[in-house]
Formats: sequence, C-alpha cells, structure tokens
Amino acid sequence: MAAYGQFATVYDYLTENIDYKKLAEYYDRVNISHGGKRGILLDLACGTGSISRQMKRLGYDVIGVDLSVEMLSQAKEQDCEGIEYLCQDMCSLDMYGTIDTTICVLDSINHLDSREDILACFKSVSLFTDPDGLFLFDVNTVKKHREILGDNTFVYDTDKAYCVWQNFYSSPEEQDRVDICLDIFAEQEDGSYIRFSEDFSEIALPVEEISELLSEAGFEVMDIYDYETELKGDEDSEKVLFCCRKKK
Repeated sequence: MAAYGQFATVYDYLTENIDYKKLAEYYDRVNISHGGKRGILLDLACGTGSISRQMKRLGYDVIGVDLSVEMLSQAKEQDCEGIEYLCQDMCSLDMYGTIDTTICVLDSINHLDSREDILACFKSVSLFTDPDGLFLFDVNTVKKHREILGDNTFVYDTDKAYCVWQNFYSSPEEQDRVDICLDIFAEQEDGSYIRFSEDFSEIALPVEEISELLSEAGFEVMDIYDYETELKGDEDSEKVLFCCRKKK
C-alpha cells in the first residue's frame, strides 16, 4: 500500500470538493441505524484527519491510523480536538483495546496491493473489533475501474496546486488494477512553484468476493449501499458502502 509523501502537502487542496461534514453524517447515520454507538471509533487510512475531526464533532472518541508520516503530520497541524493519531499499517493494527466502530473512507481499501492484503486488513480490523462492533467502508467497484477511471486523465486546478492525474488500466486474471501517476505543481510561500510526482495503484474486486473475504475475517455483511445513499448497491454501482458486524 502506498504511503503518500509530498502529496500530503497538497492533499487537502486537491480534495476541496469533498463535503467531509456530509460524508461523516452519512457514516454516522449508517452506523447508528445498524445498532452502532458513538463510542470508540477507528478511522483507517485517516490521511490528514478531515473525517476524524468531523466524527469527533459528532461525539465519537476517535483514533486515526495512517501509514504515511507526512499525512499524519498534516493532521496534527490541525486542531486535533483530542484525536489520537497513530502511524500503523492497516493490515497489521496494534490497538490498546477493542473498537466499537471502524470506518475506512474514500476508497482507501482499493489502495491495498492485493486480495491477500485486503483479507489481512479485514482480519486485523476484526481482531480489535468489539463483539457486535461494526465495520463500515466504501470501495470503488470493478465497473468504476473499467468505465470511469480506465486509461483516463484528469486535471485538478486549485489556488495552491495544479495536478495532472493519469490512469493506466489493466485487468490481470485475479483483479482489476489502475496504476495512477500524479504530476503536481505546488505553490510555495514566495509564489513560486515546485514540481513533483507521486505514483500509486488501486485494485478492485467483485462485490461478492469482498463479501466472502469479510466472512472469512469474521464479519457478517449487513447491508451494501450505493455510495452516499440508502439504496442497495451492487456491481452496477460505481462505489458501494459495506456495513458489517463482527460475528458472535
């Protein structure tokens, strides 16, 4: 799994279009409607802490985990509001105790390198999930990889950064994969720009296969939603939200 470096310095500028407050309220609504509580919440791949802070404001006791020291540094520069940030691999967590609800947003599961890594992540989350605790996460589907991301190029132009996002799609036997190259121009304090690149990948597995991995890891899939709705999600969705409960 990629651990973002210099990309962390411009990440918030390039995600200004994301309504983190609305997204946190969506995750909170799904959590509560499935019997979850506003207790200890683990934010996997928390990045710069945007969702962590919003979940804290909703009443959760938040732990944010990310593999990128640079991302966590950006998070800690914000008002942490009592949030604990830990530099850990989501495939091999080491928590102090059990977690009531774990969330993983913005298709971070897709950024794991293989089916085996996804299973390892699910097992790691399961190990520290409280009995009857919940695991909520969103993933890009195979359809989105093939029809939206594909071999396409996207351009993001903000006040502080300019980014050319190039995708390179492939479909090995076991998984759909998109290799991503970011070419970024970031504004400095003196008004000049520096240029740097960041490379990472996404994989997509069929919804049914993700469900099977969750079961193997000790979770029961309660619902699969079309992302940011309460409608049923499936392979025809571009992104889905899994709502899972730890098996007794």
